[in-house]
Amino acid sequence: MSTEIDRRVLEALICPLTHVTLRYDAEKQELISETAQLAYPIRNGIPVMLEDEARKLD
Repeated sequence: MSTEIDRRVLEALICPLTHVTLRYDAEKQELISETAQLAYPIRNGIPVMLEDEARKLD
């Protein structure tokens, strides 16, 4: 079940490693940091902004 995340929240979030804006992938429920090559998961509508929880991009 996917939960739509508030766009205002998305605009306020940045990558904790690179401090750049994140791209929202609604289908995968992830926040993408192109610079860090990481995808931070969104679980139950809550972004998990921990490097240990992020998925490395291919």
